[in-house]
Amino acid sequence: MPTRRLALTLSVSLLAAASLPGCAATASSAAAADSVRTLRPYRSEAELQQALGQWRSQAEKLQLQRRRDRAPLAMQAAPAAPPAPAAAAAAKSADSAGAAAESITNVQTAGVDEGGIVKRAGDYLVILRRGRLFTVRVGGDALQPAATLDAYAPNADPGGAWYDELLISGNTVVVVGYSYARGGTEIGLFELGDGGALAYRATYHLRSFDYYSARNYASRLIGRKLVFYSPTILQPWGPQPAQLMPGVRRWQGAATPAEFERILPATRIYRTDDEFDATQPLALHTVTACDLGAAEMRCESTAVLGPAGRVFYVSQGSVYVWTSSWPRRRVVLQPATPQAGVPQPAQPQPGTVPPTVPPTGPLVAAEPAPAPQSLSAVFRIPLDGTTPTALKTAGVPIDQLSFLEDGRGFLHVLLRDSGFGEGMWGSDRGGGGQMALLRVPLSAFGDGRGAAQREHYRVLPAVAGYGLQNRFIGDWLLWGGANAAWATRYADAGSPQALAPGHAVERIEAMGAHAVLVGNAGKDLLFTSLRLGRSEVALAGSHVQAGARQGETRTHGFFFRATGAEEGLLGLPVLGGPGTRRGAVLAGAQGSAAVLFLRQRNLDFHALGELGARAATQDDGCKASCVDWYGNARPIFLGERVFALMGYELVEGRLEGQGSARGAGERLGERIDERRRISFAPHLAARNGRYSPFN
Repeated sequence: MPTRRLALTLSVSLLAAASLPGCAATASSAAAADSVRTLRPYRSEAELQQALGQWRSQAEKLQLQRRRDRAPLAMQAAPAAPPAPAAAAAAKSADSAGAAAESITNVQTAGVDEGGIVKRAGDYLVILRRGRLFTVRVGGDALQPAATLDAYAPNADPGGAWYDELLISGNTVVVVGYSYARGGTEIGLFELGDGGALAYRATYHLRSFDYYSARNYASRLIGRKLVFYSPTILQPWGPQPAQLMPGVRRWQGAATPAEFERILPATRIYRTDDEFDATQPLALHTVTACDLGAAEMRCESTAVLGPAGRVFYVSQGSVYVWTSSWPRRRVVLQPATPQAGVPQPAQPQPGTVPPTVPPTGPLVAAEPAPAPQSLSAVFRIPLDGTTPTALKTAGVPIDQLSFLEDGRGFLHVLLRDSGFGEGMWGSDRGGGGQMALLRVPLSAFGDGRGAAQREHYRVLPAVAGYGLQNRFIGDWLLWGGANAAWATRYADAGSPQALAPGHAVERIEAMGAHAVLVGNAGKDLLFTSLRLGRSEVALAGSHVQAGARQGETRTHGFFFRATGAEEGLLGLPVLGGPGTRRGAVLAGAQGSAAVLFLRQRNLDFHALGELGARAATQDDGCKASCVDWYGNARPIFLGERVFALMGYELVEGRLEGQGSARGAGERLGERIDERRRISFAPHLAARNGRYSPFN
C-alpha cells in the first residue's frame, strides 16, 4: 500500500481543497471587492495565468544562474527546507447530534467543533478508526456496540487512503480523508439511523495535496456549516498551475482524472500586493464552506494566493489563514585547511555568497548565515460570504493555538521571527530566536496593501528549541518549551512573567478559569496548575506521574470537565516504558495508551487512577488508514459517567469514595475503578475455514 504523504514534490506535503457540486462562483462575489477596504480578486483567468507565468519564468532564470554559479563547487550551498516528502512519508510509514449535545471534544473555540476520532450523537458515540466507522450505544446506562461500516464508498479500493477526521451534524456523519490513489481529499457522507445504524450516502473527491498537520485539524463544524482548509502547492518547475487547480468529482463506482471539474475560478482567488518570490513555491490556500442542512450539500470555495507556509485558525465568524515564506539558510563554503604555498582566494564574509572560483583543497561548511525573517500576511475570510480582507505582517505563528479573535474587535497572534508553518510537523520544528505578540484591530484589515505597524507588535521573551507550546486562556497568553515558560496579559502592555514549573512544557490547557502545564522532567510526567489572577500568574498545585509520559500530544487527547466553581476532573492518555510512541503517533497501530484521571480541587491535584487497555492485540483485517495518525485514546465524560476510549476498547469507570475535601489537600480516598468494558473490534470471517476465538 502506498505510504501516506507520498504524492508530493520537493517540500512538505500540503493539500488543496475545493467545493462540492453546486458551488459555482457568481459575478457578484467579485463585484463585492470593489470597496478599497477589501481584497480584489483576479479579474480573469488570463490575468491569473499571466501572473503565475511571470513567476515561473523568473524562477527558471534564477535556477539556471544558480547552476552556473555552483557548478564548480564540490559542495553546494542549499537553503534549509522542510523535510523532503519522501523522507517524511517513509518516517510516518515506519511508525506504522454532536453540536447540540454536551461536547466531548477539547476544542479551541467555543461553538466551533473540530474534526476528531470520536463524537457524540444523542445516545450514541460514533468512532472513526482504521478505515471504519463504529457506533456504540451509551444512552441511559447502556454500553453496547451497535454498528460498523467502512468509512469509504462501497466497492471502492481503499488502498493508499487515510480516513482521519469525523464530524456529525444532525444525522449526517462526515468523514474527511485523503487518498493518494485517487489524487485528493475525500469527503464521505453517511447517515446515522435508528438503533445506531450507519448507511452510506455519497463520496466527493477534491483534487488536492495532503492536508496533514501533527497539531491542527483540517475540518471545523459551526452549526450546520462544514468548513475545511487546504493549500495547493505550486512549484515553479512543477506541472503547469492550470493542471493543479482545485476540482471536484462525485464517486460513481469508477473515476478518472478527466472527471475532475474545476470549481475555483480566478475571480475567487485573492492576494496582497507583495511580489511573488521566485525562489519559493506558492500555494493556493483554499477555504471551503458547505451547508450540511440542505438536501444536497452545497459549498463555496475561496482561495488566497501566497507563500506556501501556512497556519489556519477558525473563530466563530471568520477563517484566518496566515501565509509565510519558508526560512532559508545559506551555507558559506571555505577550505578545510589552507594549502601551504598555494594562493588562496579571499574568504567570503559571513552571510555572503561563496566565490564562483572554487578554493583549492577540500571544502567544508562554515557557520551558516542567520535565517532571514519570514515575509508573511494574514487573511481574514468571513464565514458570512463577504469579501476577504488581509494585512501584511512579519513572523510566523506556531500553530492554530497562537491565534485569538477576542470578540472585542482585536486579533492576537503569538509569533516567531521565522518558521515553517504547521504543515506536517512544521509546528514542532525549531523556529527563529525571537518572539513577539501581534495585537491588531480587525478594522486594520483591508485590501492587502497595508501592513501591521510598530505599535501593533510587542516583543516577548523567546523560548528556544523544538516543540514550543502556547495557549490563550482567559486574559492571559501562556507559552513555553523545554527550558522556559512565560505568561503575559495579552491586551496589556505589562511585563511578561517568568514561570518555573520545574519540567518541560509539552502541553498547555485550560481548567475552567485557570490553566495546567504538562510535561516531563526526566522519566516522570508532571502536571502543574496555574492560578490566573488579575495581575499575576501563580504556580499552584502539582502532580507527579512516575515513569510516564503523554500518550497523545494533540489537543483532543486532553479533556477537563468542571464539576464546581473551583474543581473538576481531567483525563489524559499516558504511556509507560520506552519506545512506544513517535511524536503523536503510536508505533504499534493496534496498541494504545492508558487514560489517567485526576481530580482538581482549588488547583490541587489528586490522582484517581488509570483505566488501562488490555495488552492483547488482534488482527482487524485493516484495509485503509492503518496507522493512528490522530491517536486512538481519549478521555470521555458523559454527564456523571466517565469513559476511556483506547483503540477498539471502550472502558467505563466508576468514581468511588467521592466526597468533599476536609481541608486543603485532604482527600477521602476518591479513586476510579473499572466498572465494565466492551470491545467494538470488527469481527473477521474464519480463515481457511477455521474459526479462532482469539480474533
